[in-house]
Amino acid sequence: MTDYKAFYPPRSSDPRMKTRRFQMLVGGRSIDAESGETISRESPAYDGLVTSEIPRGSFADAEKAILAARLAFDEGPWPKMSGQERSRIMHRVADTFAEHAEELALIDALDGGKALAASRNEARGVPSFWHFAAGHAEGLTGETHNSLGEDSLGLMLREPIGVVGVITPWNYPMIIASERVPWALGVGCTVVLKPSEFTSGSSVRLAELAREAGLPDGVFNVITGMGDPVGQTLAEHPATDFLSFTGSRRVGGLVGGLAASRIKKVGLELGGKGPVVVFADSDLDAAADSIASSVFHNSGQTCVAGSRLIVEESIAERLLDRLVSLALRVPIGDPLDDRVKVGAMIHRAHREKVERYVASGVANGAEVIVGGSRLGNSGNYFAPTIFTQVKPESTIAREEVFGPVLTTFTFTGPEEAVRLANDTEFGLSAHIWSRDLETALQTVRKVRAGRTWVNGQSGGGPEMGIGAYKGSGIGRELGHYGFDEYSEQKNVYVTLHPKVEWLP
Repeated sequence: MTDYKAFYPPRSSDPRMKTRRFQMLVGGRSIDAESGETISRESPAYDGLVTSEIPRGSFADAEKAILAARLAFDEGPWPKMSGQERSRIMHRVADTFAEHAEELALIDALDGGKALAASRNEARGVPSFWHFAAGHAEGLTGETHNSLGEDSLGLMLREPIGVVGVITPWNYPMIIASERVPWALGVGCTVVLKPSEFTSGSSVRLAELAREAGLPDGVFNVITGMGDPVGQTLAEHPATDFLSFTGSRRVGGLVGGLAASRIKKVGLELGGKGPVVVFADSDLDAAADSIASSVFHNSGQTCVAGSRLIVEESIAERLLDRLVSLALRVPIGDPLDDRVKVGAMIHRAHREKVERYVASGVANGAEVIVGGSRLGNSGNYFAPTIFTQVKPESTIAREEVFGPVLTTFTFTGPEEAVRLANDTEFGLSAHIWSRDLETALQTVRKVRAGRTWVNGQSGGGPEMGIGAYKGSGIGRELGHYGFDEYSEQKNVYVTLHPKVEWLP
């Protein structure tokens, strides 16, 4: 779009634009891959720049990390520590992350192509997850049952599940890791984290900083490389007890299936196609701003993005006018430019995939009212895009585009709104807009999604559990649910006065 006024092209040079080299952290040691092979990360924002180089881990490397975590769990001090001791160390880890927030943000901005301003917000939010998990680590409880009779006592003991494999995606590597790792550690588990090969640097640094803050060796390991073989090894290896995967539904089904076939507990957070239901009495300015932020932030590469607008027919035109105006004003471009809110897409192949989705929408009769094309001649920038006249059965209405693309539908009554909202195989998130609290909450009750917002698109925090319905995943994270996810519950029945009863 030549008339797009808010595009800031990537600059040709900046002292922060340099190649960073990372090693894996295994058993407290920084190591390269046994093969010596590496993966070079080509910048999604700046043509010709290699932002990082990571080891290309193999099965042998992954197994080394798993066995280090196994040793730390079976023989190390971490699971045997009191909750208070674990809590004290984890609070120090959180403080260390806060001190290095700018470093972590810059790594993710360069590797992931996202705006540095957005990456800073994520890095500054990471410590809150660790502090919350640390604070609750010393208060985790089981149950007692004192009503089994005068000769009996029952206990339910909480125990750590063991070695946890965590596979994270490239869109929010620090946040997604921090929604899982500290909960596993707080219970007493040990962890092997496999980040995306596109954004591994920040995860490596998290583990290095955690070790510097006092986390024992082998408790938090990071292995880098491709999903096959590294992620597959985490799923299949007999020495891992739990697999947490965040990513696409297709890959999640494969990896989760491998783990489940080994009778291994699995937590999956997969794709989304979140509805945004806007009733006629809504604050349209606030709704438009929130919708734009939800679907255009991070170039739409957000699993909980509100990518399906379901708006009451009487206000559709007014709301769309506001959204088009906002779409044309989103500051997009050079991630290191302080004016920019949205950077580049993760890589060329993904940008081209989004372009194919847009083309398919047009071919199916949908109308692009803003955007629909690449921005600039270098990097992977894409204009905020809004479709109207979308057929419910079309590809752009059914599949997760994972780009800055909003599809629009209208309704005339609340029953139709709920039907449209639930007309998807996904169930990760939903956003409801209405000034009438009864309307909003009754709609929330009927929408099949694990994470919902009323009159907003963000908010929550480590106190509240998150998870999914339907094809968007299984399991729960955060709050007390996260500790339950990484715990085993052991039934203990105690006979206080043993008697000979069966064959006296």
